[in-house]
Amino acid sequence: MTPFQRLWLAQTVSLLGDFVALFAVQVAIVFRMHGSASDMAGVFIASLIPSVVLGPVAGMFADRWDPRRTMIASDVARGALVLLLACAATVPQIGAISFAVSCVSSFFAPARAITLPLLVAPDLLLAANARMQQSMQVVRIASPAIASALVAGFGERVCYAADSATFFCSALLLATLRYARPVSRPPSCAVLRDLGAGFSFLVADPRFSFVVFSMTAGTFATGCFGALASVYVRDVLHRGPTLLGTIGVLIAAGTVCGSALLSKYARRQDPRKLIGSGMAAVGASILLIAARPTQVAALIGSAGMGLGVGVVVVAAAVMLQGETPPEMRGRVSGAAAALASLAQLAALLLSGMWAAHLGIRGVFALSAALLFATGAYGLLRNPTKCPIIAPRTLHATT
Repeated sequence: MTPFQRLWLAQTVSLLGDFVALFAVQVAIVFRMHGSASDMAGVFIASLIPSVVLGPVAGMFADRWDPRRTMIASDVARGALVLLLACAATVPQIGAISFAVSCVSSFFAPARAITLPLLVAPDLLLAANARMQQSMQVVRIASPAIASALVAGFGERVCYAADSATFFCSALLLATLRYARPVSRPPSCAVLRDLGAGFSFLVADPRFSFVVFSMTAGTFATGCFGALASVYVRDVLHRGPTLLGTIGVLIAAGTVCGSALLSKYARRQDPRKLIGSGMAAVGASILLIAARPTQVAALIGSAGMGLGVGVVVVAAAVMLQGETPPEMRGRVSGAAAALASLAQLAALLLSGMWAAHLGIRGVFALSAALLFATGAYGLLRNPTKCPIIAPRTLHATT
């Protein structure tokens, strides 16, 4: 098994545990604790805040620390924290544990962003990121069935134990990674300066500022759709949970297809134009759902949305990882994650208020307009100097 395959397997295993535990948390809040939609939103917000606040801090330290040890420590800490969910008796207790887990996870993500380019050659980054994204969406599709079977047969606590076990398995896999990277240890007096270095780097270069703006705008627009999708299905389409679940599956499946197509057919393409095309595809899909309130349009639009998201996410990740100086990857990753989480939080807080004035379809149309504008900017601008390289097979990686 190559080092990349071990990193990929570690991510897949821990993601499966996360989705299973999330399902169990929802069951516990809604059915056992008889919580409200506000309770679920509060827990979700509690899990987003650490990424917004700690993202730049975690990225700074990820650049200073050994990324493998950072990921292992994060996995071990999360494995221990998740077990506390079995003792949680109230919604605030679940929210506090979710907040703590998210704090630790803030350090894992930038460390992984540093590690991936160390394990694969530059021309393999596209295939590597595509495979990472594909596994995430496959797990997203499969996890509800696995989680529901575990909850029905054994209860929520078994899901929490399974999630904890996946983190420890991930830590064991990561402990076998070997790579050559000197650990940077800047002087302590540079801490405050380094906190803003990731944002400064992203803003200074128009290529990166476009990528981050696109990811932030895309996260906000799709976040608005996700926050209102259940109400749209119930009040506009007059359908039930089955259609809502199908929409989620189609978005995930479309993301898998989008990342696979990009990996297979993208040669020396300008990543900014790929991102622009993906943003336009997502915008067109959401506009279709807003303009045609039918079940068929919802299904087609969901698949198209996932397809565009897959292209955007993979192309953006390749550009950020491939063009960011190695000593800056943690801070850039942390800054980008903070902006994306902030956009998701804003979507969660604003979508309901906007829907009260514009209607759900109006919010969807507004989101589509934002995506079209961002996509058009990427398509009309001059090409960047960092084309995506045609991928080789990952099995040759050492």
